[in-house]
Amino acid sequence: MYAAGTPGAGPVHDGTRAADTLPYPEAAPGLGDGAGEGLAGLRGAGDTYRPAYELARPEPEPPRPARRDGARRGPRRRGPRPRLPERPEGMRRLLPQALVVAFLAGGTTAFVAKDKAIELNVDGRPRTLHTFADDVTELLAEEGVPLGAHDTVAPGPGATLSSGDEVAVRHARPVRLTLDGRRRDAWTTARTVDGALRQWGVRAEGAYLSAARSRPIGGSGLTLDVRTERTVTVLADGRARTVRTNAATVAEAVAEAGVTLRGQDATSVAPDSFPRDGQTVSVLRITGSREVREEPIPFAVRRVADPTLFQGTEVVERPGQPGVRRVTYVLRTVNGVRERPRRVASETVRVPRARLVKVGTRAHPSSVRGADHLDWRGLARCESGGRPDAVDPSGTYGGLYQFDETTWHGLGGRGRPQDAPAAEQTYRAKKLYVRRGASAWPQCGERLRS
Repeated sequence: MYAAGTPGAGPVHDGTRAADTLPYPEAAPGLGDGAGEGLAGLRGAGDTYRPAYELARPEPEPPRPARRDGARRGPRRRGPRPRLPERPEGMRRLLPQALVVAFLAGGTTAFVAKDKAIELNVDGRPRTLHTFADDVTELLAEEGVPLGAHDTVAPGPGATLSSGDEVAVRHARPVRLTLDGRRRDAWTTARTVDGALRQWGVRAEGAYLSAARSRPIGGSGLTLDVRTERTVTVLADGRARTVRTNAATVAEAVAEAGVTLRGQDATSVAPDSFPRDGQTVSVLRITGSREVREEPIPFAVRRVADPTLFQGTEVVERPGQPGVRRVTYVLRTVNGVRERPRRVASETVRVPRARLVKVGTRAHPSSVRGADHLDWRGLARCESGGRPDAVDPSGTYGGLYQFDETTWHGLGGRGRPQDAPAAEQTYRAKKLYVRRGASAWPQCGERLRS
């Protein structure tokens, strides 16, 4: 914008037009004789803008001399007040126009001072614009540039703007990242895969990437699998092999170490697990077989009360029979060491049959007439050494008094004599004595009378 009154002044930038400069008159009417040659004479004096009323002010009157006779002076008669000279017509028109021009010049200067030239770079696309915004937040709002939680802007949103500043906005893009077997949702303001890896601090040298490092990341993001290079030690066949690998599974790392898994061979960690940096994996050389064995199933014992038997007497009515179970075992040898057999299957071949035992509940008789006075204890010591369960070497005779089973059953006994209580055996022996006398015990019968 040009200053008002300057020769060659043209239109200002805001569309207003500067006021025309009026010519100064050669002589201003109304000035006294001592005023010189009017405003033209003032221009020569170098005070072009001196107000006209200062030039037209009359010279003060000299003081009158006092009367010498001492007579008191009468009241002074006031005459008409002298009129100030009027302003020239050209001057009256010039001053308002000059004030308007000065106001417009000051407003235009303030307008120009608020305008700023800013370079706005959004996701690598720069453009230069003019703005009256005071800070970055106002600028982005004016330009309709949104900011998300993961976006970045430099300088910060509240930074004050000055002409010539640069504002850079980077919008974040979602990346479904799987880094060394761990999945997570990540955000990046980088424009390429390589830039995103540097932003996250991921070492890309020697790593496996599912997308090229130069691939651009669009607004919708992408899915990226990264496996960094790791050190894995494989122990197999008495040797340790250390490899640098970006394998996805332990099985792949073992294969890269030059170790082949055969048959039932296994690893100390799951073969499909992700190998970690510094991990040690042991290879187990396994040989094995299956073995089928038949094992007995124990039978149960069922007891039934029998009032025909004396108390303390138990008779096996039906013998038990064990069952048979077929069991399959796995026999393994790991790295040359045989392990404990492991049961893997079982089936019942024969169901066991319970033993049936009758238990006597009948009370014992107190005596047998004609035999109570004899020395039955002495006879028992002679026959069996006084042991109720004694059995002779041939297995034919048993009990305190060495009954055979035929005689025992003939006396009313059940089962085997050696299984009956001592009191019942003595009772049966007394009944035998009543029937046959001491001859029933040829070797020891004489002990009854001693």
